[in-house]
Amino acid sequence: MTATESDLSRASDFPLLVSVDDHVMEPPRLWLDKVPARYAERVPHIVRERVPSVINPGTEKWADVWYYGNDRVENHRGVASVGFDADELDTEPMTFDEMRPGCYDVPERLADMDIDGVEASICFPNTFVRFCGQRFLEAPDKEVALMCVRAYNDWLVEDWCGPSDGRLLGAGIIPLWDAGLAAEEIRRNAPRGLTSVCFSEIPVRLGLPSMYGGYWDPFFEACADTGTVINLHIGSSSVIHTTSADAPLGIRISNHFGNCAFSLSDWLMSGAFVRFPKLKVAFSEGQAGWIPYLMSRLDGLWTKGSPLLGFGGIPELPSSYLPDHVYACVFDDPVGMQLLAQIGENNVCWETDYPHNDSTWPKSAEVASHLTESLSPESREKVLRLNAARLYNVSRVLAPVA
Repeated sequence: MTATESDLSRASDFPLLVSVDDHVMEPPRLWLDKVPARYAERVPHIVRERVPSVINPGTEKWADVWYYGNDRVENHRGVASVGFDADELDTEPMTFDEMRPGCYDVPERLADMDIDGVEASICFPNTFVRFCGQRFLEAPDKEVALMCVRAYNDWLVEDWCGPSDGRLLGAGIIPLWDAGLAAEEIRRNAPRGLTSVCFSEIPVRLGLPSMYGGYWDPFFEACADTGTVINLHIGSSSVIHTTSADAPLGIRISNHFGNCAFSLSDWLMSGAFVRFPKLKVAFSEGQAGWIPYLMSRLDGLWTKGSPLLGFGGIPELPSSYLPDHVYACVFDDPVGMQLLAQIGENNVCWETDYPHNDSTWPKSAEVASHLTESLSPESREKVLRLNAARLYNVSRVLAPVA
């Protein structure tokens, strides 16, 4: 589909999209170019080598493989899927040459956004860095890991977002192993234009302190002070629940919201929004239809007033904190649209999940149109564009028309 064809398939009054959850394939030389040369063997780097094929057992093919410490990670189609047919969406190893260039190249990404009817995009790391930077949390050499975190954010600011004319906005990462260093990284990057950061949906599952006890308060305070949104992407706790080892993949995917529900409960019950009234979080790829039930349940328990339930640190109904603090991100949630009034039409945003295998590219405008067809034009524009622009300070969208 060409950009012209996409424009013709979209109603003339249909809003351009702002996507709050897309990903970038970290380019091969990211750390080699951003970290002093004497660390070249100790930072992530790509080696092209022959590897076993998944789709043709018994044969080999070329693939680009990340090496970092003891980690060896092959690039594969499952996380760089755009441009492949549905029956090709597998874990076949691949080189960068086989990917659609928009996965890692700024002009090509902008061209793919034009095809898709997307004006601006919030970009997360992909499965090498992982969705909140777990790769560096797990690295034993924390001196080099800290350099790698900072180098990633430098690249995001200077090389990915910088040349995009405000259309690409980065979700930064932090040194998860130290809340004080995390706060420093927020304060370093906010003045450079990073308006959001990745964090774990359930940090204790990464072996980190829980949401209770105040350990993360320096990080939360830095985000609140700088207006940095905390993104909680599904999978950012490195645990995806299923029912059994032999259960189909659909069981896991359809129940992704479970971790989101636990996470939102933590954010509310920990009193983080009470202590930091300007703090905002977004449940990236979490959908929204589950939120009204959870709020009903938490509000009902809060109303009982029993000290055994642990609501003592929350002076108001749990649901009362949603409008100012909590944002849901959707791409396939008709129930969420039916319950939009209960969730809050100012608190739901759209995403395309480019370039993953469930991305709506290149038909995001069509999918978005169908999903929001029951909404008024004003509500539709909020969900597909304005809520995200306000949350992430997308200046090109918020700027008044001359």
